[in-house]
Parts: sequence; structure tokens; C-alpha cells
Amino acid sequence: MFKSWHIVLVFFFCAQALFSQKIVRYDLYVGDTIVNFTGKKAHALAINGQIPAPALVFTEGDTAEIYVHNTLKETTSLHWHGLILPNRYDGVPYLTTAPILPNSTHLYRFALVQNGTYWYHSHTMLQEQSGLYGALIVHKKNKDPQLRAEDALPEIPLLLSDWTNENPMQIDRSLHNATDWYGIKKGAAQSYGEAIIQGHFKTKLTNEWKRMLPMDVSDVYYDRFLANGQPVMRTNQFKKGDRVRFRIINGSASTYFWLQWAGGKITVVANDGKDVEPVEVDRMIIAVSETYDIVVTLPEDGAYELRATSEDRTKFSSVYVGKGADVPAPTLPRLQYFEGMRMMNGMMRMNGTMDDMGMQMSLQQMDMNTVMYPEITGMPAQKQMKGMDMGKEMSAPTLPDDFTTLHYTMLRATESTVLSEKPTRTMYWKLTGNMNRYVWTIDNRTVSESDKILIKKGENIRIILYNGSMMRHPMHLHGHFFRLLNGQGAYAPLKNVLDIMPMETDTIEFNASEIGGNWFFHCHILYHMMSGMGRIFTYENSAPNPELPNPKKALRMVYHDDRKFHSMAQIGLESNGSDGEFRLTNTRWLFQTEWRLGLNDRNGYESESHIGRYLGKNQFFVPYVGWDYRYRKTAVRENNVFGQLNTKDIRRVFCVGLRFTLPMFLVFDARMDQSGKFRLQIGRDDLAFSKRLRGRFMLNSDREWMVGARYIMTKYWAISSHYDSDMGLGVGVTFLY
Repeated sequence: MFKSWHIVLVFFFCAQALFSQKIVRYDLYVGDTIVNFTGKKAHALAINGQIPAPALVFTEGDTAEIYVHNTLKETTSLHWHGLILPNRYDGVPYLTTAPILPNSTHLYRFALVQNGTYWYHSHTMLQEQSGLYGALIVHKKNKDPQLRAEDALPEIPLLLSDWTNENPMQIDRSLHNATDWYGIKKGAAQSYGEAIIQGHFKTKLTNEWKRMLPMDVSDVYYDRFLANGQPVMRTNQFKKGDRVRFRIINGSASTYFWLQWAGGKITVVANDGKDVEPVEVDRMIIAVSETYDIVVTLPEDGAYELRATSEDRTKFSSVYVGKGADVPAPTLPRLQYFEGMRMMNGMMRMNGTMDDMGMQMSLQQMDMNTVMYPEITGMPAQKQMKGMDMGKEMSAPTLPDDFTTLHYTMLRATESTVLSEKPTRTMYWKLTGNMNRYVWTIDNRTVSESDKILIKKGENIRIILYNGSMMRHPMHLHGHFFRLLNGQGAYAPLKNVLDIMPMETDTIEFNASEIGGNWFFHCHILYHMMSGMGRIFTYENSAPNPELPNPKKALRMVYHDDRKFHSMAQIGLESNGSDGEFRLTNTRWLFQTEWRLGLNDRNGYESESHIGRYLGKNQFFVPYVGWDYRYRKTAVRENNVFGQLNTKDIRRVFCVGLRFTLPMFLVFDARMDQSGKFRLQIGRDDLAFSKRLRGRFMLNSDREWMVGARYIMTKYWAISSHYDSDMGLGVGVTFLY
């Protein structure tokens, strides 16, 4: 029988256990703000009025109490990237956590069961691109037996990000409509004129014959790249001989960064929050959403630059460490795009699939973009490069033979990561994509087109991933660490992000150790994720999530992201009238209407509308149904090329047809209307003669034809002219949306 002092003793020990875990509270206010990173004011989203958001600092064993106050007029969310925590707090709206409604507060409460460098960001729509991201650091306990010398060094959290003054929703819409405006802005348009000047006419011709868009390593033009919210950051408290630890987070929406240190070697000591055996390199690339801890040494007095250059080498951000004269890191020369185009031509089949030619690539060991790096492949002496943002002429440098670039095989865990002896289930996935329509998938299916993947608590899951697309993808797993099988045996590193390059095959494995719930696995390039590149793992027999009382409705909201329709318009206002097109498309469906409106009775008016379905991996086929209405007062009775009475001047019909994208991006259209009349048509709308000059033409079996051109002035308008067999010659402007 318990005595009263027993009860007191039990209560004392329970209270001691409760209060020995330190509760660390943060209040985060999500709101609108105005920023000026470029000399021009722009709308942004911020947390506590700042970009990046405040760094959240904990010690392993703490309990986090984070109150998120949403002052926006829209919902928001926060995901704690890389943290192991209860499913309901993972922060993916409608999948794990309720969205945070306008003018409401949401509490995230979880224990910190790990240490390392992590970050947090919005998982709602495209809010991350607008500024909702911040660093999250979990230090080791002072008496942790795993403490290393690197843990006692002075440290600088460094969050890298990309900034655009453009509304991210407009970026997403433009990417889905294959705009080349970002290529123009980056100097990467790769027109026929530039191909001829650089001796690559045949390369360009082959590229378009295989229906491939111009070569690039990134999709978006950014106005600035930022280091802790600044283009240039300085810290002058260090001197000769000091060693400094950087906790580097790539918090960008879609940019990879090359890291270079002006003071010599970079020592990598951790990746994705987990310690690795120190490894020295000369430079390294950090994928979107990855984190690396590095140590650098100041060799002499001076301000040494740690430079983060975007993978497309358009701009960079810098951190200068130390005081004295600036010591800059090397400038990476601009990419040789036509060399990359020629390489891809040799790897792409006519059906749009990759031919790996028997090569077995993995773990970042063979960078296919190397052919575009002048500092590695060299370049003719007459082709000098301009230094970025400096206006100087410079020849591309040549790297020494012992120059080392980090890749995944160099990462070795500090302790065994072997999974427990449990049944192992293996999955084979292929990363797939359609750059022309900006659809990104796994096994040619988006998240909404795929079933959730049931897993059992305790089993081991092995995933063999092959990247069959032309882009690299940083694949992130929520709520778990996985082993990256990289040749280090029992010491394979633990990660939560896998950067997989084109044509690579990589293998990861993890133990299903969580107690339940849904966990997202997706590409962390924001615009790839939103287009559907991901899967959902769900534990069998999961208890109901108190955050989501209606799970079926919530899942429909998750699926809404990659089912979204994107609009496009092209409106010509010229001296002979107006012609144009409006289009709504999503992953699989098309609604389109086009018109020609003359200025007099002779020209009349006409309109065609279609509803179609994109078929196939590359969506070259579009069967459709539609209707066609046209009227001209001075109609001419003549036959089409099939001998049928031509109704091109007066027509009110329904039709069925098929569009097919031919080599050279020629669009072939075959249709039949309700009266049995046929029409065949071929044309093209975006033939790049120069950086900004685009040509177009059309010819059909109704004896109609058109030829024209436009000169692109901005993203949204161009000077244009065309001759139409029905409407005659026109000169004016075309508005592009």
C-alpha cells in the first residue's frame, strides 16, 4: 500500500523529468511586406518583418513551442525541413497539418530529438519564393559524447536564397507556357543567329529536329541571389589562422549554388544535419534544400570571400570573412550552351526518351554539364568571356589536375548507419518530365494521378531512382532520414535530400520508424513540386489525424496543386485587324480559342475553339473536339485541295481532330467537321532567328496561309507584323500573357 510520502516522491520525480526538458518558445508573425533588393520596390512575405525569417536555435533535447500567427489574407503553413517530429506537426497543409487560416494562430509543439543544421519554410503554394524561409539550428548538448573539435568553432549560419521581383504565380504560369523570356534575360536564348555565329548551326538544327527546347541548367531568371538576405555580407571579427564553421542552407526556390572559398580548401563536416568524416574539396555544389556544414581557414589577414554562384552563372552572392583588403574567390565563366546542346543531341532519341548509351552513372560522379564549363574543357582563345557584373574581358581559367569537386561518394558517416534486420521492400522509380509543357512526374504520373504508397511500421524501404529527365532533381523525404548507398558500406551517410543528376541511378533506403501518418517525398525545386513530381507514403492502420477531420476532402486539396489550370494569351493589334489566341491548360487538358477579326467587311471575322487531351510521355499528341465559326461578306466559292467545296469564308461547324508536334516543332493538325469536310494544317509560332526576333507561319488545305514575325521588347509585348491570305498585311504590336 502506497504511503503519502511515496506519492510525494513519485510526483517529485515526474515533475523533475517534465521540467528538465527546456521549453523554447518562439512567436512567428507571417505578414506582407515591401522589400527593395534591386533598386525597385516589390511585394514580399516575411516572418517578424524580416527575410530570411528569424533563425530558430535549440539544443538537442529541448521542446519547441512555436506559435505561428498568420496576419495574411490567405492561408499559410510552416514545414520544419529535416526534423523528426510527430506527423501532425510536419507542416504540409491538408496532408499532415491543417492550413493556418487568415488572422489565426497555430501552435507547433515537438521535442528536438536530433542535432544539426536544418531550416523551415512555407509549404503553401509558392509562398516560399516570396520570402517565407528561415534557418533552424539544433546544437549538441555540452556533454554529448559525439562532440568534435568542429563543434567548438565560431559559427555563421548562412541561408542562401534566390529573389525575383516578379510574382511567383506569374513565373509558374510562364513556365507552363514554355516562355523563353527567362533565357533572353540570362543571355541563354540560343537562337539560329547565335548558333551560326558560334559555328553551331547543325547543332541547333539537330536540337529542334529532336523537338528539344534550348539547353539550360535552370528555369528561372532571378534578379538577385542573397546570403542571409543580402547580396554581400561581411563579418570582420576573424583574423589570420582562425577557423570558421559555416552552417549553409540552400533555401532557394529553384537555384543550385556553386560554393568557392578564396582562402583555399573547404572542409565538409556535415550534410543535411548529420556529421560526416571531414573531407577537403576545392569547390562544391549545394542542391536546392540541402544543408552542408563546412569549415574554412583564413590563411592571411584580409577579407576572404565565400562565394555562392548560381548554377547558370548569371550572378552570385558573397560573404567576406575577416578584415583588410578584399580577397575575391574565382569568377566562374559563363556556360557554353551550344556545347551542352550538342551533348544532349547525342543522348536524346526521336521519341523524346534518353539514351544512356550503357553508361552507369551515380552519386554526382559524372556531371553531364561539364562540357559547358570553360574552366574544365577550355575554349578557343578568340572566345573570351566577360566577367560577371564587372565588365572586364577575361579568358577562361584552367583548373589544376588535383582540383577536387565534392560528390556523394566522398561522404562517410561518423558511425554505423546499417538498418535493423527487418524485411526490405524495394521500389524502382523513374523521374520523368516534359520540359516543353513543364510537367514533372515520377513514372510519368503526377501526385494526383498516383495512389498513396502503403508502408508498414518497422519494415525497411529501398528505393532505386533513375533520372530519365534532362534536369537534376533534389528529392526530399519528410519525417525520415535515409541511407544513401554510396560505397561507404556500414558508414553510408544519412540524408533527407538526394540530388540526382540526369541519367543517374541512385539507391536510398530507410526504416519505416514513425508511428503513422502521411509523409511527402518530392522534388524540392518549387515549380517541379507544384507540377506534380512527388509521391505520398502512408503508414498502414494510421490513427486519425486530429488536424484533418475530413481526410478525403483534405487529400483532394493536396491533389489540387498539380491539377491547376494555367492561362496564356497572345493578342495582336495590327493595321489589318486583330488576331490572337487564349489558352487554358493543365497537366493533361487543353481549352483553346483563337480568333481573327478584320477591320472591314472583306476581312470579316472567324473563331475556332477546341477542347483537347494531351497524350503520351512527351504529350506530342492532342486529340480534340471543337467548333468553328467564321463569316466574310465577300465570300469566294472555291474548292479545297481535296476537291471539296471550301467553306473557309462562311462556316458554322463542329469538328474532331488531332494535333501532332513534328520534328522542328512543326504542329500538324488534321480535322474533319460534321459535314465530312477535311482540313490539314501545318505551322509554327516561335522560330528563333535571333535573341529577340521570332518568326511564324501557317499553311492549310483550305488554301489559307500566313507568315509573320515579332520582335520581343519585354515579357509582355512585342513589335509585330504578318501577312494573312485573308486579312492582308498588318503592322502593330502583340501583347503576350
